[in-house]
Amino acid sequence: MDLKAVRAFVAIADAGQFQKAAVDLSLTQQAVSKRIAALEKDLGVRLLVRTPRGAELTIDGQVLLSHARALLQAEERAVAAVRPGERALRVDVVGRRAAPAGLVRDFHRAHPDIALDVVTLFDANTAVTAVRDGAVDATFRAVTMPGRRLPDGIEAVPVLDEPLRLCVGPDHEFFRAASVTPAQLAGHRIWMPGNVPGTEWSAYYDELAETFGPSIDTIGPNFGIEALLDTIAGSSTLATFLSERTPLVWPADHDLRLVPLRDPTPVYPHSLLWRTDNPHPGLEALRDHLLATRPRLTEGEVWKPAWAVTW
Repeated sequence: MDLKAVRAFVAIADAGQFQKAAVDLSLTQQAVSKRIAALEKDLGVRLLVRTPRGAELTIDGQVLLSHARALLQAEERAVAAVRPGERALRVDVVGRRAAPAGLVRDFHRAHPDIALDVVTLFDANTAVTAVRDGAVDATFRAVTMPGRRLPDGIEAVPVLDEPLRLCVGPDHEFFRAASVTPAQLAGHRIWMPGNVPGTEWSAYYDELAETFGPSIDTIGPNFGIEALLDTIAGSSTLATFLSERTPLVWPADHDLRLVPLRDPTPVYPHSLLWRTDNPHPGLEALRDHLLATRPRLTEGEVWKPAWAVTW
């Protein structure tokens, strides 16, 4: 059914007159009459009869009225669901234990009035496509990977350079080190079974390995972070990269340690990506918050891939 005609029908039922309904709808009485005639033709029944006092519902009109109101209410809900500022801001954070999830949590604490829908998309191609197609409003990614460009209409701004730490168990030779340089990691096994080829984080660690010489071991299967830490805790040769921003708790008997990396400090470059024509007001608020609160690294030199977007 034509919702404009349904709206005219409900307006007449409420007003009791074609003329008053036309005024309420900012239409001519002739236009309202045409809409009712079209609706009656579509349904094959008479809905209204004119009387000296105005218009009355037929039996069929009385039956239709409650359904017509429900149709208009459904239309209002549908429009509100996608109206900028009415629906939740949909943001991809890569993983709920990743640093971007913490950034979005901080944003929510600062702006509890802005509804959020937080999702986790796996790789950059999927995330960028989702932004381009409007499936999400924004995503956090390391951009741009070697040989790739962002599609037209999508912008990126760096929001966090996340310092890496070397995670080792008590038997590892670097366990008691005050800090370690990336060059000291040459030849050491860094176990990262979650590094899937083609992902932006795999590209990042490949370049780190090429630059400083550690052996990035991606042999799986990947049973998750808990199983990874169990193995690191009992190994004298394996280490992995983590961040102090990664919210992890491990058993006390693991005695794991996050050793600072210095001279230079490898940082993982997180950027916020969004579509330039996205009008959601929450997106602007998120961008402003991230830029106002992004931390600045002031201690020593940092390293990140040449292809990463810089400040």
